[in-house]
Amino acid sequence: MLNLRSSSASFGGTTEFYSHNSNCCNSEMNFSVYIPPQAKTQPVPVLYFLSGLTCTDENFMAKAGAQRIAADLGIMLVAPDTSPRGNGIPDEPDQWDFGIGASFYVDALLEPWRSHYQMYTYITHELPQLIADSFPVLKSDKGEPIQSICGHSMGGHGALVCALRSPNQYRSVSSFAPIGSPSQCAWGEKAFSGYLGDDRNLWSNYDATELVRHTTHPNPILIDQGMKDRFLDTQLKPAFFEAACQASGQQLVLRRQLNYDHSYYFIASFIEDHLNHHHRFLG
Repeated sequence: MLNLRSSSASFGGTTEFYSHNSNCCNSEMNFSVYIPPQAKTQPVPVLYFLSGLTCTDENFMAKAGAQRIAADLGIMLVAPDTSPRGNGIPDEPDQWDFGIGASFYVDALLEPWRSHYQMYTYITHELPQLIADSFPVLKSDKGEPIQSICGHSMGGHGALVCALRSPNQYRSVSSFAPIGSPSQCAWGEKAFSGYLGDDRNLWSNYDATELVRHTTHPNPILIDQGMKDRFLDTQLKPAFFEAACQASGQQLVLRRQLNYDHSYYFIASFIEDHLNHHHRFLG
């Protein structure tokens, strides 16, 4: 059952914030949705946006400036929270890059995380089904939701992984400054060892650079990367993913943007390009 937390008119549509009880995460989960004006008379396609470390379901809707463009294009936007939250949810409160707000969109294998941090299943199965059942979502002839996925930083990693593991589920994928090879950076090594254990073979299931060596997405992947991003060389390492795409034949448009950093100012500067990219394939 959905609990509407707030609703505000926006560019002829509405920006809404919800909570609901998640079966796979065994907790209450939050998400936000922008419903474009076209949805008043017809079903519309969906773009999921996965946010980065420390973010919530509010950051993208409040800071990216995406609603105006989504209203013009007739695209519903859905931004899930970055982890379970609330009483009884395990956390490392002194570590901003692990625990609450830092799920890395994986299905955790180790306790205490396993009981709640089933974020991959939540993003790819439970939430899309909930959205399709509760909102006017455009569906294919087979009854499947017509959807795409995008993300930033940790969420950029999540978007790439979801699209590469389920290429037929998402019409298109794009990312802003993704953690493209988490098995080869401190953020990813910390998260993967904590959630998944020490077996690096299991890590490869959530590493876009490893995945794209064996599976590709049928449409081009769009990535924007700011060249003044302070995490560029230490955590993001886009060249690793770029090289793997070249080796596998995956179509990739990697745009290196001079003078841009890791912030939402960067995202807001190029969000229109990303929504137009997805609109090409969402139809």
